[in-house]
Amino acid sequence: MPLDDTRFIDTKAWLVKALRDLRRVEILLAAAPADVEGALFHCQQAAEKALKAFLTWHDVRFRRVHDLEEIGRQCVEVDRTLQPQAGRAEALSEYASRFRYPGAADEPSLEEGKTALESVRNAVDAILSRLPREVRP
Repeated sequence: MPLDDTRFIDTKAWLVKALRDLRRVEILLAAAPADVEGALFHCQQAAEKALKAFLTWHDVRFRRVHDLEEIGRQCVEVDRTLQPQAGRAEALSEYASRFRYPGAADEPSLEEGKTALESVRNAVDAILSRLPREVRP
């Protein structure tokens, strides 16, 4: 398979996963009662996968990490106009593990979940707008 075909397929696959995570966030926050912990985890996941889709499209290698600061920095190196979205997404990194294990110091609020959802929507929209229509799910 030529590189462009692989890149196209891989980029679209990352985006499909990002949008699925984004949908999970919406469902979890709309539940009664809301599952804010789960929603926050999927906010981080959606941002991570969208940023990795962008890097995949631009043929930039990345490590298997959940650190959105590192991944976002790589995206900004490709497109400096992503700085605002990458900066806001960085704050989502902690949600990869913060509430995933017993002993979390505090429970997240619904407002925290809504703020995270806004940040991840912003990041995903920014990525989608910078990729060709053909790779968008």
